Amino acid sequence: EEMQVSFTYETIPTPATGVKVSYTVIKTGSIKVDVHYFGAKGLPELPVFGLRFIMPTLAERYYYEGLSGETYPDRKKGALEGVFVIDDLSLTPYLVPQECGVHMDTHHVKVYRRKSLDNSRDDFFEQELTFKKFDNPFAFSCLPYTASEIENATHHEELPPARRTVFCVYGAVRGVGGIDSWGSDVEDAYHISAEKDISYSFMIS
Repeated sequence: EEMQVSFTYETIPTPATGVKVSYTVIKTGSIKVDVHYFGAKGLPELPVFGLRFIMPTLAERYYYEGLSGETYPDRKKGALEGVFVIDDLSLTPYLVPQECGVHMDTHHVKVYRRKSLDNSRDDFFEQELTFKKFDNPFAFSCLPYTASEIENATHHEELPPARRTVFCVYGAVRGVGGIDSWGSDVEDAYHISAEKDISYSFMIS
């Protein structure tokens, strides 16, 4: 009926802690993903916690049901609930490249790709990968770059050519603050403590 594969990772910082990720493959072909972070005393706060999936070619578009626009825990009250299609995976054109494109309170996302790594093929059919909430809505981002690639670029022209799809499913996202021209810290309710456990689940099909 189903098969489960689990991985336990140990973090690099001291004190070390663990993260357990379990994939339950159901006979229909769907995969349930369970993620559990074990909090540990003495660790600094987290900016974000989630899983990253890298697809080998660039997506043409993605379709999601959730909140409109780019949203964060402390920047979502003005968003509208609905179904949205994004056909441009470009980064938000800030002066300096930075993390962007987070969508909170998402029910499901469909990512569409047509490009193949085999350049000799011109008949590559469209592929669809769906991420769906299991119990609670999740946050996600879908960009052509990893966080380290974005962090290492001081100008947009320093980014590598967009050739992959980097899809992240988040169990916790820190707020962005900015309530007084970026002088104050993020409000207490929107911090992520690394000393507390974090758990979330979602489905892939």
